[in-house]
Amino acid sequence: MGVTNLNISILQRIGRLTSLEFLSLQDFNFEGTFPDQGPLHLPTHSHQNLTSLDISINLFHGNIPIQVDAYLPMLSNLNISINDFDGRIPSSIGDMNSLETLDLSYNELSGKIPEHLAKSCINLEYLVLSNNSLEGQIFSAANFNLKYLSRLQLDGNHFIGKIPECMSNSSYLEGLYLTDNRLSGRIPSWLGNMSRLVDLIMPNNHLQGPIPPEFCLLQNLQVLNLVENNISGNLPSCFNPPQIQQVQVSRNKLQGQLKDAFFNSSSLVTLDLGYNRFNDLSHNNLSRQIPHCLDTTSLRDNYDVAFNTTSSTAGGPSASPMRKEETIEFTTKNISYSYQGKVLTYVSGVDLSCNKLTSKIPYQIGNLTRIHTLNLSFNNLTGSIPSTFSNLEQIESLDLSHNNLNGKIPQNITDQFCLAVFSVAYNNLLGKTPERIAQFGTFKESSYQGNPLLCGLPLPKSCGSPPLAPNAATNIEEDSNFMDMDIFYISFTASYIVVVLAIAIVLEICNLNISLMVLTVLKSQNWVEGEKNSDCCQWEKVECNNY
Repeated sequence: MGVTNLNISILQRIGRLTSLEFLSLQDFNFEGTFPDQGPLHLPTHSHQNLTSLDISINLFHGNIPIQVDAYLPMLSNLNISINDFDGRIPSSIGDMNSLETLDLSYNELSGKIPEHLAKSCINLEYLVLSNNSLEGQIFSAANFNLKYLSRLQLDGNHFIGKIPECMSNSSYLEGLYLTDNRLSGRIPSWLGNMSRLVDLIMPNNHLQGPIPPEFCLLQNLQVLNLVENNISGNLPSCFNPPQIQQVQVSRNKLQGQLKDAFFNSSSLVTLDLGYNRFNDLSHNNLSRQIPHCLDTTSLRDNYDVAFNTTSSTAGGPSASPMRKEETIEFTTKNISYSYQGKVLTYVSGVDLSCNKLTSKIPYQIGNLTRIHTLNLSFNNLTGSIPSTFSNLEQIESLDLSHNNLNGKIPQNITDQFCLAVFSVAYNNLLGKTPERIAQFGTFKESSYQGNPLLCGLPLPKSCGSPPLAPNAATNIEEDSNFMDMDIFYISFTASYIVVVLAIAIVLEICNLNISLMVLTVLKSQNWVEGEKNSDCCQWEKVECNNY
């Protein structure tokens, strides 16, 4: 609702209601400085009873008053987010001892976090300073007394240095959001002692060193995001929080085997391990076979996830800032999209492309009926395509290209009516391409190329006589290794004829040599006996046939 829809004089009268306890003017497009100018004017020392004020999503600008505590001395909830305030955070906020929620996010504030704030706002539970231009160290160890702090949101600023150890005194911490800063040093091991921790989100920093093994103690953790840091070492094998929903550690230097990590994490919705150095998901050096246990995750149809997201208004003592919604990059139909928040429960997929995976594709992959995309391309997978893939009713993109798959393409794969992208190119598949019905009638030659023994449209190679029907008891794996009997019989017959002809030729040569040998002996015998008759037909023991 715009300010033109309200009577300015009424707003000015509201500002003079000294008995007000709660006031929310969220998203009214108000302009001017605050609180001494503009349509809402709050005189100094006038609102002793006001405990909650929300003026977020407006156009207020200028500095936050130096003596803001004098205007609003008894506030417990203050939300001035999403405005155009600039300048520094006034140190006098530290004198607002009743503050429980302070949200200054999405403004143009600069400078450091006032030490007086961190020392004196002892009741503060939610401190939200996201997306400003704040800088310097986060807190000073000598002036930190926020022991009831539950959520700290400092993302989108220019903070430097290490994550301060003084924060280990905030034993009620549930959410720590440090995205897009310049923090360095190792991930503190004391974070593993934060038994209430639900969200730990620190991507796009310069953090280094291993993930502390103490993280295995975080039984309430739901979101872990350490993307784009310099984290190295192994992922702790004991790390399997029972409530974990999102794990994003891509673009680091992690290595080793996954072992038993995530073994009991049946709530897992997002697992992003890409661009690391694992040797045991997309763009890693993963080797060995695809684990069968993927069908125990939330990708099965009988699993449901509900994200617990709260409102962001400072509407009362129990209100809290909204839980940060993580952005996930998801590739489907050969295009990368960014998804955020609850929509992630409706968009699922598995991307293990560009690794060194071997062995057969587990038939259990066909049980992942929630997935919309499956990318196993550029690996060393062998065996046949599981017939259980026909169960993937929501699949939109299926890429099995650049592997060593063999056998025939299951004809029931045409049951996938949502499929928009399909590729089995550059394998060792044989037989006829799937029937060109529904969406399979739209796939081009590039979907099948690189399989010399495949035939049928859209390939230029037509199929000959239909292959012999396999025995009803023969399974897919036996069929995939079955030799074409027509080729066998033709090869056997040709080989047999060649062998017979070779034997006949050899025998004829032997007979000719024997005849010549006998003739030579007889000739020698007649010459010896003094018969110099050159007509061999007249010799003794020689018979000639006249033709």
